Amino acid sequence: MLRYCAFIAALILASFTAFQACADRRVALVIGNSEYREIPALKNPDKDAADVANTFRLAGFDVFVAKDLTKIEFEKQFRNYLAAADGADLAIVYYSGHGFQIGGENFLIPVDASLKNAADIEVQAVKLDDVLQQLRAKSKIQVIILDACRNNPFPRKDYWLRDQLITAGDTGLAQVKSSLNTLIAFATEPGAVAYDGSGDLSPFSSAFSRRALAPNQEIRSVMAAVRRDVVEATKGAQVPWENSSLIDEVVLMRRANRPALPPLLEKTVPSGVGPVALDLPVPVDVDGGAVTISIERPPALGRLILDGKPVATGEPIEGKDLPRLAMDVPKGADAEDQVDMLAYATHDAWGSGSQGILVFRVKNGEGAEGKQLVASLESEQKQEVLERGIHIAGAAEAIENRDVNIPVGVGPVPLRLDFPTKDPGVSLKLASYPATGTLSLPNRTLSPQSSLMADEVDQLRYEPQIGAVKPLIVGFEIRADNDTSPKAATMKLSPSVEPCDREAGEPLDLQGVVPGLLPNEISSNAVDVCRAAVKAYPDVARFRYELGRALLAAGKIDEAKKAIQEAADRGHVRAVFELGYIASSGIGTAVDPSKANSFYAKASDKGDPYGMTAWGRALFNGLGVQRETGKGLDLLLKAAAMGHTYAMNDLAAIFTEGRNGVPADPSRAVAFLKAGVERQDMYSMNILGRSYLSGRGVDKNTKQAQALFQKAMDLGQPYAPGSLGRMYRDGVGVTKNLDEAQRLFELASARGDYSGAYDRAALETQKGDKSDQAVAVRYLAFAAGLDLRNELPSARTTLAQFGSKSKTAALKQLRSELKSKIPAGGSVDDQLIRTARAVWEQANPRRDLF
Repeated sequence: MLRYCAFIAALILASFTAFQACADRRVALVIGNSEYREIPALKNPDKDAADVANTFRLAGFDVFVAKDLTKIEFEKQFRNYLAAADGADLAIVYYSGHGFQIGGENFLIPVDASLKNAADIEVQAVKLDDVLQQLRAKSKIQVIILDACRNNPFPRKDYWLRDQLITAGDTGLAQVKSSLNTLIAFATEPGAVAYDGSGDLSPFSSAFSRRALAPNQEIRSVMAAVRRDVVEATKGAQVPWENSSLIDEVVLMRRANRPALPPLLEKTVPSGVGPVALDLPVPVDVDGGAVTISIERPPALGRLILDGKPVATGEPIEGKDLPRLAMDVPKGADAEDQVDMLAYATHDAWGSGSQGILVFRVKNGEGAEGKQLVASLESEQKQEVLERGIHIAGAAEAIENRDVNIPVGVGPVPLRLDFPTKDPGVSLKLASYPATGTLSLPNRTLSPQSSLMADEVDQLRYEPQIGAVKPLIVGFEIRADNDTSPKAATMKLSPSVEPCDREAGEPLDLQGVVPGLLPNEISSNAVDVCRAAVKAYPDVARFRYELGRALLAAGKIDEAKKAIQEAADRGHVRAVFELGYIASSGIGTAVDPSKANSFYAKASDKGDPYGMTAWGRALFNGLGVQRETGKGLDLLLKAAAMGHTYAMNDLAAIFTEGRNGVPADPSRAVAFLKAGVERQDMYSMNILGRSYLSGRGVDKNTKQAQALFQKAMDLGQPYAPGSLGRMYRDGVGVTKNLDEAQRLFELASARGDYSGAYDRAALETQKGDKSDQAVAVRYLAFAAGLDLRNELPSARTTLAQFGSKSKTAALKQLRSELKSKIPAGGSVDDQLIRTARAVWEQANPRRDLF
């Protein structure tokens, strides 16, 4: 009979409306720029950022918070954020600081911006449209919130935008057209000025933090409330504004989770012995709020009693008092057992609730059997109390001093705490939330105020924040029913980078988790650790791509192409670019520019800076595709804005010479080269050094040129030794030293610099009677063999002028350096060139340099 009644109770519960929560991915980047170096500081953005970041954290977001960012720091923070936002349901950027418009384009201003020259805006500021486009490529819904509508504080007013000089707007930000499922909110209307405020927070940030925590409010309702608050606070001087194309609802503070309690309990209650405690567990609001109880269906066989007073149907009871709820069943006339039911409902402060049912058997509590029953129940109760204490102690022991290693960038990782109890009366409250990253259950993301039921603990997961690897502390309070002295326990979470990422991660990979390595820096151990990573995390496409990189570095071309293709098929964008690079360079296949461009275009559309650079270069120059100068230039500028120095160097070349209708502007070229040098790019160093030698776009400075050449050479740049060698050869800025010039030209040749090889040959011929003609032939062969684009045709014509004796000697020497033979057909000159090329390739040169 009891089981039948329990079945009926379960049917009753099933009739209640159920809410199925899901732990979707929501990430927020919060930036506060206050301490500007070249312009007046702002009082509140740092505080605004801290307050808003806390708001998003309370709402269950993975929050990236950054203050006083330079341009380079912004690039790094934004890349980490984009990696976390990859595939996110909702991505938010909140910016407080200086910002202004130029020609309808909005720019956010890093703290190190000076904007003294017309080209500075492109390398020192952050274009809002670039931020938005990157978010669109990564997430389902995008929200950008800007408390940045201030006056242009810089004295200069005209700046380069693409191929035009544009005058900056005097006030505020420009209206932005949002794409589908995007909301862009401004602290004030377009063209108007927002205020820093007289308090600790700006009027806008203060209102947002307060209103965003309203539970279950759609963001457009939140922003309407923010607008009312700001208008009132500023007496109408500032009117927040937003542009929305949302088709999905966005709720920041979701309170859809119901208070947690066991839905169905069973119990035996004696009759005729007075009120008997039902020992119902305390309902826990998993979102951290207070809970009340109401009786929906009272028992038919007795009365409910709380602290000696009867409880009426619908009467509210505080959740913490539920364990003291008792039932008084009078002496029954029937000798047989009877079954009864109690239905009750929980309610939280936000209108959510859940239902519980107690099915109980009433037994006669009088006589010898009744006394034995009562004694047995009292014993059971004492045993439950004892066991619950043991459970709590064991639970604390299971958590206390644990140090869990969590790999970064593989999704939520189960903590596997082996919690010793599933007692419905035991719950855990988060006493300290990790400073970065996200705690979650399969059905919901936890916030700093969350609680968990005992049976949920074994499902607890943690996802570290990308870019954050410091150990973190998580604290819990373990409670039992209405116990007023919870037991505390703490554990440590230690985020770590997978060996595959350390050994084969790539720079500027927007789905990567490390700064990355160039191909020549990949170790021989990378293949093994990446194979292990692919096996451990078969669904993480990044590891398949990094395995492909490692295999390429090891010379296993076919295996590499297979791994890279698998990564691309699984959605890794840089792998798509790499397929294009393989097609364009002919690694293990025929060169196919058209195929390469199709891959470059796909990677570019997904926001990959390497893809944007390659596709932009092809479009700008008409390489294997119809020329589109404007689109190509725009893509190169976007890639440069992401910190890609290859794009910066391409732009420097365009602006130095003036190409395809884009006017020459050497000072603009220098701005990009200096930006590349700031990012430690060895190519930028070499090219800027040449600018200092020639005085194009910058005042001549041989000492600066020498320092840049030396630093680039120390980093392995192939052309810097030749650049420095020419200074010593000609005595420009240094004492003339032909021996040092010769050493540097030979180093340049070994690194693949055909110009350096040609200069070494010329230096040999200038020795007159002391010259070694075979040495001159050797380096001319290197110059021709390394000049794949035929940019130095004089190398072949000069080689043809040497006699057969010197050529034969040089060819013999080159062949002796080869570990394997190559075909000997063709003219002696052709054999020399092929052999020199083979000798260079045998030396395992740095492929990433070309």
